[in-house]
Amino acid sequence: MSTTIDVSGTPAAAAASASAAARGRRGRWIDQWEPEDERFWAATGQRIARKNLLWSVFAEHLGFCIWSIWAIVVINLVNVGIALSVPEQFWLTATPNLIGSALRIPYTFALPRFGGRLWTLVSALLLLIPTALLAFLVPSGWLADQPHSTQMAVLLGCAATAGVGGGNFSSSMANISFFYPDGKKGFALGLNAAGGNLGVALTQLVVPLVIIVGVSGAVVKLPVHPVHLGYAGLLFMPFIALAAVGAWRYMDSLTQARTDTTAYRQAIRQPQTWVMSMLYIGTFGSFIGYSFALPLVIKNTFPEFLAGHPFIATYLAGLGFAGALVGSLARPLGGLLSDRIGGARVTLTAFLGMGACTLVAIAGVNAHSFATFFGAYMIIFLLAGVGNGSTYRMIPAIFAALGRRAGDGKDTMLSFKRQTAAVIGIAGAVGAFGGFLIQVAFRQASLDVSALMKAAKDPAEKASIAAAHQDWSVSALWVFVGAYAVFAVMTYVVYVRRASPLTGV
Repeated sequence: MSTTIDVSGTPAAAAASASAAARGRRGRWIDQWEPEDERFWAATGQRIARKNLLWSVFAEHLGFCIWSIWAIVVINLVNVGIALSVPEQFWLTATPNLIGSALRIPYTFALPRFGGRLWTLVSALLLLIPTALLAFLVPSGWLADQPHSTQMAVLLGCAATAGVGGGNFSSSMANISFFYPDGKKGFALGLNAAGGNLGVALTQLVVPLVIIVGVSGAVVKLPVHPVHLGYAGLLFMPFIALAAVGAWRYMDSLTQARTDTTAYRQAIRQPQTWVMSMLYIGTFGSFIGYSFALPLVIKNTFPEFLAGHPFIATYLAGLGFAGALVGSLARPLGGLLSDRIGGARVTLTAFLGMGACTLVAIAGVNAHSFATFFGAYMIIFLLAGVGNGSTYRMIPAIFAALGRRAGDGKDTMLSFKRQTAAVIGIAGAVGAFGGFLIQVAFRQASLDVSALMKAAKDPAEKASIAAAHQDWSVSALWVFVGAYAVFAVMTYVVYVRRASPLTGV
């Protein structure tokens, strides 16, 4: 069904007024969409946009849940008889990050091909693959009995399928960007992204509790205890089915939401695309990279703290969920602040603060102070969340400014809107890849200690080595400090200084 909607909110007869481009399509397509028209927005547009935003948030939320689930799985593999080194564990958290980053480009292309409604349905159903593997294959006794190389290969394959959850973000954000007027995009995109990002926090809070259902409290306090990893996959299956049904019944597709190859070619040739992609590495890359890595970093940096607080270690996965929660809730704030004072200023402030707090985190590691390290990282997550919202608000503002400079005509502005959606896909993919780089940096920092522990002859010697090298992550943290300094300079030079043609975006 193809629908044309007038400014009074009354659906016109589709058979007579549907455009030629809409012919032959199936599903609920809207041909006329004018969110910048205040009458249209008040009468019809706002209600439809909110409905689509709601189901988009729900589906994307589940995508992030599945994408990040291996951050909890890896720290519990020893409980099902699978022992891996720290570098190997980082590969299992980094692999879904890498796959999810790569999928963001084709997911964005899928939006114009299938429409927001159908693609939300399909992308939700794809989440059943990693959840089924996690429910039935990973916790099986067969895997625990295999040689180490076989275990690692199977686990990497299963972790890779979780990457489909990471692809949802780009298509969801690109789709919602078309539903809202420019003045409301920042908050809408921030809310859409925050709802998705909260999936990371939910997974890291709920999954550790679900996998020990039926295990006595006395037993779970032991360093190695029974867990039901399969429950982690089964938990999400009913919600995935609900998201698919909701998308099919209640969402719409917009004819104008066409991020075609022409828009991509134009966006790729636009220098601003790559500047914003680099900045998004610093904001979203930090959020997702630290979200995936922090439970593992805490486990291997502050073992005494976790040993002294078994409730936190067992039931809360070392408090790793708290950072993802803070960062997710801060994302709409970044969009809202950017709507009021400009995204570039907010982004610059975020990078400066993240660099300073990383220095504090280094001091916490060196002093073996969990409170200092954890507090610093909560502020880093807060600033990363704000920066996520501000950088994504900058993209439509930048391309709207470029459109006005190119002529400000209706066709010109529509072209730049489509480029905006393309850039959202590109920046989303590049930024998510930044999360993979963060985990690679942590993995490289852990290699030397892992080699020493591998050569140790008995558990006591391994424990002694681990205790003597609790500062293993410091080299990675210094790399992050340097990166934030570079991102801050880029933001200032290109978007903040008065001489810049795009100052104030």
